[in-house]
Amino acid sequence: MDELQAHLQQLSDEYTKLQQDLDAAVQSRQKLESQRQENESVKKEFDRLKEGETIYKLVGPVLLKQEKFEAEGTVKGRLEFIGKEIDRVEDNIKDIQKKIESKRAELIQVQAAAQQAAQGGAPGGKGKEVAT
Repeated sequence: MDELQAHLQQLSDEYTKLQQDLDAAVQSRQKLESQRQENESVKKEFDRLKEGETIYKLVGPVLLKQEKFEAEGTVKGRLEFIGKEIDRVEDNIKDIQKKIESKRAELIQVQAAAQQAAQGGAPGGKGKEVAT
């Protein structure tokens, strides 16, 4: 019985860890999506620029003049990188969700075995029925 309880505790700890991993991955996904939206906004601003307007890049406390093609290339590269990272994180989320489902099924199985053992191994539950 103690062995079953220890196994149940271990599974519960693993399940909790997987839930925490999932929460972290979802937060990472949200952060990446926020970065993507920010860079999409910058890209739209570049499209609105008129010919000859100046673009500045903030480097530390200094604004440096930057060519439009260079700035657009930087934003495009960032968007590609962010897109790949989002795909990677989404795959990770799916993987963690599969592990959670598997661990949940295992937990349910062990809980059922523990309950059955606690009831003296009587299948069906609470012992004998008495007719009145």
